[in-house]
Amino acid sequence: MNSIHPVPRITAAVLILSALAACGDKGQNGQAQGGGMPPPEVSVVTVAPQRIVMSAELPGRLDASRVAQVRARVPGIVLKRVFREGSDVKAGDVLFRIDPAQYQAAYSSAEATLARAEANLAQATLKNQRYKPLVETNAVSKQEYDDTLTAQKQAAADVAAAKAARETARLNLGYATVNAPISGRVGRALVTEGALVGHNEATPLATIQQLDPIYVNLTQSSSEFLQLQRAMASGQLKKAGKDQARVTLVTEDGRAYAQAGKLLFSDISVDPSSGAVTLRAEFPNPDKFLLPGQYVRAQLEQGVQDNAITVPQQAIQRDQTGASVMLIGADGKVALQPVKTGEAQGNVWIVTEGLKAGDKVIVEGFQKVKPGAPVKAVPWKSSAPNGGTPPQAAAKSEANAATPNAPQADQKPKTN
Repeated sequence: MNSIHPVPRITAAVLILSALAACGDKGQNGQAQGGGMPPPEVSVVTVAPQRIVMSAELPGRLDASRVAQVRARVPGIVLKRVFREGSDVKAGDVLFRIDPAQYQAAYSSAEATLARAEANLAQATLKNQRYKPLVETNAVSKQEYDDTLTAQKQAAADVAAAKAARETARLNLGYATVNAPISGRVGRALVTEGALVGHNEATPLATIQQLDPIYVNLTQSSSEFLQLQRAMASGQLKKAGKDQARVTLVTEDGRAYAQAGKLLFSDISVDPSSGAVTLRAEFPNPDKFLLPGQYVRAQLEQGVQDNAITVPQQAIQRDQTGASVMLIGADGKVALQPVKTGEAQGNVWIVTEGLKAGDKVIVEGFQKVKPGAPVKAVPWKSSAPNGGTPPQAAAKSEANAATPNAPQADQKPKTN
């Protein structure tokens, strides 16, 4: 008879489950001790006050600095067009020649009339000189002497009238040769050889525009202009320069013009139809690259703000409650900070409320974190020139502002 009794089945089952539970606890403890996820990495900037030149981007049109309409000042037939259309001309260059025959004849006739008047004056003067000693000896009557004196004065007046007529004839003869009134670029000819011009009106012949320097007429809303004046009056802004403000230009193709311009004046009234103030700037244009009528955008320096708090545009998140940024506190955890923004300057926002010097603002990676979570901060490096945010990134940041937790298109999640 066997002395070893078999273990009941229930007891064996309990022992097996206990062993499995012990193995599970060891596996979980091992995973907790050696397999935890590190804090996510985010790129940050440290807020520091800086001097910002406040500029406004304004639309405008280019305009020639001087415009002259060349017109026919005397009637006649156009004999020849001397200039080449679209070329540069200098003041005084011959542009057209009108048939001068009748004006040459009129000038010759005026010269002959003047010669006759001068001869009569000479005769009257000699007669007066002969009568003068005779009237003193009563050889001639005083009446006869007075007549010679009057005849001399009339002859002198005839000479003056003949000289004026000759000058008029000379001017008309000169107008038959049409000269450029200013230096600049001449456009297309408005008449051809053989055309009758100047008959009962001053016929337009061509247009000359001076392109160097060239003007740009800008428009700024009266509300923005008023805000600028108030900011300067309160001391928030300082004038950009003692003399004339600096202006930079962006052409229709989106490229910056190489040479900077200067602001000449701002209008003294507001256009009632548009509610805008007109400003005029001047740009050098030695290569004639800029042409009148082109649409441009101008960056106008209007003031300087000292100790401005700025953050990259993509760091600002916007929702229904307003704008906010994510900060990293002294404990290394994320905090949501509401802010108020002013104007956008380049690729940064000016923050008027909510930030102070030394705050660490998350620029990239905030879509991977939430308030209260620990993070690993690394300095933010911009891919744009001069440390700014690329314009594409700024535009996409504004597009994603309403959904702050959505990843931005220009940011790629980093892997740890």
